[in-house]
Amino acid sequence: MIEKKGSILTVREDIKVFDCTIRDGGLVNNYHFSDEFVKAHYETCVAAGVDYMEIGKNVSPTIMSEAEYGPWNFCKEEDIRRIVGENNTNMKIAVMSDIGRSLKEELRPKSESVVDMIRIATYIHQIPAAIELIEDAHAKGYETTVNIMAISKSFDDELDEVLAQLSKTPVDVIYIADSFGSFYPEQIKKLTEKYLKVAQETGKQIGIHAHNNLQLAYANTLESMIYGASFLDVTISGLGRGAGNCPLELLIGFLKNPKYKLMPVLKFIEEYIVPLEKELDWGYSIPYMLTGQLNEHPRAAMKARDEKDTNYREFYRNLLVD
Repeated sequence: MIEKKGSILTVREDIKVFDCTIRDGGLVNNYHFSDEFVKAHYETCVAAGVDYMEIGKNVSPTIMSEAEYGPWNFCKEEDIRRIVGENNTNMKIAVMSDIGRSLKEELRPKSESVVDMIRIATYIHQIPAAIELIEDAHAKGYETTVNIMAISKSFDDELDEVLAQLSKTPVDVIYIADSFGSFYPEQIKKLTEKYLKVAQETGKQIGIHAHNNLQLAYANTLESMIYGASFLDVTISGLGRGAGNCPLELLIGFLKNPKYKLMPVLKFIEEYIVPLEKELDWGYSIPYMLTGQLNEHPRAAMKARDEKDTNYREFYRNLLVD
């Protein structure tokens, strides 16, 4: 039986707060954040005591168009350094590699980069390519994580096999990714137990990346943390694809470690998020709730939201028919 790790009043030194605002939020505006916004966000994370900041994706410009997507979809070294300089802080910088969109030959050695961590996002059928990328990034000197996406659509034995394969790689952190925002705390507890068993046997840690389709991103993050997850993904004001993510301000308002500071986050929300809410649309909505309840990819909800379609009963009927 899995046991709780620590209590509501204790400080756990293994906890790492991982901010994904620019990377996950970039899915809302095709990564067209201004330098001013990204710089202010970086300074906010440093002041708030955040452990890792994911500044975007390192997609290859040969695969996706630089005319269509902003710089934080590609995270060229010169663009990152324009924001963080040498990053002489306690916070580490991460970028995400999508299997099929990020090329290992374009990844420079860690000794030549201000980036500390490469995060690999993969579907189960892409695991061989993900392992190749993990091994390459690790050999080049980076910390690595792997996010296994869409696990709510996988079979138990399939996931067990994938975890067994990943346990043999040099990856540092294996993430529970609630891609469709469809998991409930009880399921998250069981997944945490499953992932933790594999991680503990091989000296790895686990993380949680939750989406807010069912208004459970925060609850599921706490649930996974309580039972042993160390890396906790958040975004400021939940800014992220569709229904968004676990809000940073909620998590650091809960954590008892005095190194985490709420006031800088509130300042950023006042000055940057409030104006952004007039331009971009994200967060909980009925279409995302329905795709979450039915454990479906949120593409239909994305379309409904883009079209400002509020025929919710028809939307639900169509989901049930499909």
